[in-house]
Amino acid sequence: MTASKDARALILSVVASSVFAVGSLIWGLLAGSQMIVFDGLYSFVSVALSLLAVWALRAARSGPDERYPWGREVFEPLTIAVKAVALAGLCLYAMVGGIGDLLGGGREIDAGWAVVYGIVATAVGVGVSLVLRRMSRGATDLVRAEAAEWMGDALLSVGTLAGFGVALALQLTGHDALARYVDPAMLVLTSAIYLKIPARLAAEGLREVLTMSAAQPVREQVAALVGEVARGWALTTPALRLSKVGTRLDVDIVFLVEAESTARTVEEFDRVRAELDERLRATGLEPALSVGFTADPRWAV
Repeated sequence: MTASKDARALILSVVASSVFAVGSLIWGLLAGSQMIVFDGLYSFVSVALSLLAVWALRAARSGPDERYPWGREVFEPLTIAVKAVALAGLCLYAMVGGIGDLLGGGREIDAGWAVVYGIVATAVGVGVSLVLRRMSRGATDLVRAEAAEWMGDALLSVGTLAGFGVALALQLTGHDALARYVDPAMLVLTSAIYLKIPARLAAEGLREVLTMSAAQPVREQVAALVGEVARGWALTTPALRLSKVGTRLDVDIVFLVEAESTARTVEEFDRVRAELDERLRATGLEPALSVGFTADPRWAV
């Protein structure tokens, strides 16, 4: 159920991005605005990478096999990292182009049409982001990343709208020479701001690709759940190793069994494992558990 919900959310993002990209490119060419054209190109890249995300999601849900004994969940953060690098490259290319236009005397645009575009782009960005956020509850990081990207687009569209408003005001007051610099200036500023989105996505994706320790909120939540189970069986607070790869939660736990511990037999140890598995699945992630028990403190590290 969750997988199909994730797929629907990603497909919605792909369709919305496709329509928005085509509209932006046509609108940008008619208005003479490189800023709007950049917005369309950014959306086109997002479409291609969102399709890649759909493939990664399906691959991750196929489960482990002989070739991938631990599963393919790593495809999810890897896709996020690839997406971030591609978007960062596009932003840098646009920034260089904008600087070239500034040095070349600016660019004349139809500010009226550009203002209308800013209004439409803001409305579309907010609308799609809100829908994806509603669909991302209990969903994967891929869907949440899509929602965050759309909201980032919407916020930047507000700034774009304000900039085009300034250009329109300058044209209406006879300051056409100054108005020519608004579009390339916004292109440079917007592409620089856009870089924050792929930078954050790259950091999150690479953290999981490299199987680094899970983020602090996840660590704290899991540690609290494991601590409750340990106290319930009078086990010493265990050594805990934790990483998150896509929707898979890799958990390695070693309990120190002492004289007062109520878990003493293999059957009781299995009940501890079952309780841990049940509690961890309640987080919405898929735990891959490795649980050990020892009476020797040397191994409980």
